Amino acid sequence: MRRMEIRPIRPPDLDRLIDIDGTIESTDYLHIERSGEGVGGSWRIEKRPLREKRMERNQPTDETQFLLRQISTGVEEGLALLAEHDGINVAVLVARLEPEFGTLRIQDIRIDFEHRRQALGAAMVYKAIADARERQLRAVAAETRTDNYPAAEFFVKCGFELAGLDSKRKTNHDLVKEAVTLFWYASLD
Repeated sequence: MRRMEIRPIRPPDLDRLIDIDGTIESTDYLHIERSGEGVGGSWRIEKRPLREKRMERNQPTDETQFLLRQISTGVEEGLALLAEHDGINVAVLVARLEPEFGTLRIQDIRIDFEHRRQALGAAMVYKAIADARERQLRAVAAETRTDNYPAAEFFVKCGFELAGLDSKRKTNHDLVKEAVTLFWYASLD
């Protein structure tokens, strides 16, 4: 019998999390077009096909790994979840508590490539939402990039709303590179 478990990450789990294959696979992106100037400016967003299929390994950043360690050892408040399937790590979610904003910010969620489309990601996000409700926060927040259309689609399915964008978050050329940062919120009010 196959067994799936979602549980908090413990310090002994940390060295094995790197094995989760968080490859991003996408054929579409969200095209951002700005019109107008100053405070009269507006943005139009539409789904478009990428010039070529995107396959990106998507390793966890040093910041994400540090945050996982801090949360799992109790140094920092937040949420770090691990999904195991028959003793194999297949998914991870890490979220940082932002009390100054009344939010729980999902820093990273990755589902092993071979275990996608089984509602693991949704189950982990719903656990994050339940955790945020218990803490009496106002929202769960997340970020995606426009060139990761599956992530945007996933957050919409989980009840998040697009709350804004930053076309210069990484560089001054993000809009040209089709890598604009999108901000998502699941309101708990």
